[in-house]
Amino acid sequence: MSEGALDGVRVVDLTRVLAGPLCAMWLGDMGADVIKVERPGSGDDTRAWGPPFAGTEAAYFLGVNRNKRSLTLDLGQPRGLEILAELIRGADVVLDNFKIGTLDRWGFTDEWYAEEASAAVRATISGYGSTGPKAAMPGYDFILQAETGLMAITGEPDGESMKLGVAIVDVCTGMLAAMSVLGGLAARGRSGRGQRIELSLHDTGLQMLANVAANHLVSGAEAVRYGNGHPNIVPYRTYPTADGELVVTVGNDTQFARFAQVLGCDGWSSDPRFARNADRVANRDLLDGLIRDRMVTGTRTEWSADLEANGIPCVPINSVAEALASPQTAARGMVTTVEHPTAGELALTGVPFRMFGTPAVIRRPPPTLGQHSREVLAGELGLDAAAISELVAAGVTTVE
Repeated sequence: MSEGALDGVRVVDLTRVLAGPLCAMWLGDMGADVIKVERPGSGDDTRAWGPPFAGTEAAYFLGVNRNKRSLTLDLGQPRGLEILAELIRGADVVLDNFKIGTLDRWGFTDEWYAEEASAAVRATISGYGSTGPKAAMPGYDFILQAETGLMAITGEPDGESMKLGVAIVDVCTGMLAAMSVLGGLAARGRSGRGQRIELSLHDTGLQMLANVAANHLVSGAEAVRYGNGHPNIVPYRTYPTADGELVVTVGNDTQFARFAQVLGCDGWSSDPRFARNADRVANRDLLDGLIRDRMVTGTRTEWSADLEANGIPCVPINSVAEALASPQTAARGMVTTVEHPTAGELALTGVPFRMFGTPAVIRRPPPTLGQHSREVLAGELGLDAAAISELVAAGVTTVE
């Protein structure tokens, strides 16, 4: 097999910004034909989210929209909605992140889908979902990092609450959306019917609490911030050395005995305060202080060599530039280049999963706005040149 896993699957992508576009991009990486529907004139909001720009294209947009074709449609016009309806009738997957109720107001109700596009798997991403007191409210990653408790457990114990440096709730929602769509397609293979899928940033944020949520639900104790420490494992954090910080992760008691030996503190592994992980968690501050006192006597390079030789996971903290330029990144093909129609040679992050029977590849660079309008309208909908010209004259679409 050489085609992508989703070869022959058509996706109508009505999303913008991050979570939805990421979902659509990963489906495109797997071989799906993704048609990104954008507003004439402006397109996806992130087209303007710069600097930096590659030529006239914002880096933000370029990073999450490869393997797509861009079709501009004014969905405020009846003719634009008619064209969208035709696209959906021929689609396998429809993605949107409109406010709850928007598609219903445009006529794309459950009843419409049942009659016109019953095989479509349709995934809607919103801030809070379609139920609950906040269902009508928009959702933003920063807001949801705060609201779902993620910021309460991020940052130093005596410092301010802190968000992650990327829109992590959006990213994880995009992942869950892609996973859910694949499940919907698998179910359709058995039943022949599509289904409606709903995802919300709120629900994703709560799920991301993972073991922290489980700890609270079992114990009733409020979760707290541990800085770079771990709520359930010690030692598992950054430690200062003579020339910078080193991340050290000791996952079990056997590793801890080897760790203590490398530090020249063999007695720690038999000390009742430290022998078991539960003991180390109970005496976290004491042990962390002792480890700091030892590790500042050597450099990151020295400690890394000794710890790695003894099977203790550790690594210095890379900058983003260092991470993207590392030998491991190169070996995994996680930075690649494509030829963009206006930006020229463009560096992008690579595909983060390997499918050896049905390879996932970057087949298309991120599209310019409306780059494929003519191609989609003629090829997929069968419109002739005169009909397309009429749509352009009416402002329903734009073509290159």
